[in-house]
Amino acid sequence: MRVKDILEERDLVISFEFFPPKSPQEEEALFENLERLKKWNPGFVSVTYGAGGSTHDKSLEIAYAMKGQGLNVVAHLTCVGATKDNLARTLDWLSEKGIENILALRGDPPQGEKSFRPVPGGFQYAYQLVEFIKEGWDFCIGVAGYPEGHIENPDKEADLRYLKLKVDKGADFVVTQLFFDNRFFFNFLGRARAIGIHVPIIPGIMPITNLNQVIRFTQLCGATIPRSLLRRLEEGKSPEEVRSRGIEHARLQCRELLERGVKALHFYTLNRSRATEEILTRLLGKPEV
Repeated sequence: MRVKDILEERDLVISFEFFPPKSPQEEEALFENLERLKKWNPGFVSVTYGAGGSTHDKSLEIAYAMKGQGLNVVAHLTCVGATKDNLARTLDWLSEKGIENILALRGDPPQGEKSFRPVPGGFQYAYQLVEFIKEGWDFCIGVAGYPEGHIENPDKEADLRYLKLKVDKGADFVVTQLFFDNRFFFNFLGRARAIGIHVPIIPGIMPITNLNQVIRFTQLCGATIPRSLLRRLEEGKSPEEVRSRGIEHARLQCRELLERGVKALHFYTLNRSRATEEILTRLLGKPEV
């Protein structure tokens, strides 16, 4: 089912993001966690590429396996290392397998490179990928949004214009980068609506369960950890206390988002389920099994 239709039909849409496992043990753990999260009746699940598009085949394999479990799948597709012919073959395969949704991304530069450079016959920008998909295939297309601006673009207004260009070329919904201060999201949402972006914008939530790990993530993507939150996390006397405080912060984030009219929440699970389960249980009560 198309994500845009799910967003229109449901009062609340919960979704989960996973990354391709690197070993049979990790793959088993992924599907164990997916089974736990399925109880929340997700509107969709998404599967990322590895750094530099390095897990293309595994990502597609996992996406198809998730679809086989009756889930609506959003397959990530990036411009990294891909010619138009490569992309066309992937899109044909996804279409043949009945996957209806794509998250179209430029992608990060390969490891060791500071700037993104397309391969000959490839795309420089995500809007070009969106346009390419729209012209040749019948997918529901999502794109990324950056409440604090893209780390490579200090001009937030220019960054927002790029998002509008992706929507103008055919994107049906937006999933945001993670953020830890809701003010960034609501400011971003207001500015997006003001320049004519009217597709659904889904906030991306990452529960903090490991302080060093989340600091690395924020350095890579440019997200900000509020000083008050960072102080509370640093004052945690044990990993369990840090985890508890991080999860509670995410719960409060989600509660405020819902209270202010947000109708969808996208969780970056890191292929684990416990933290997301705890947040959803505290927020919504236990799911009906």
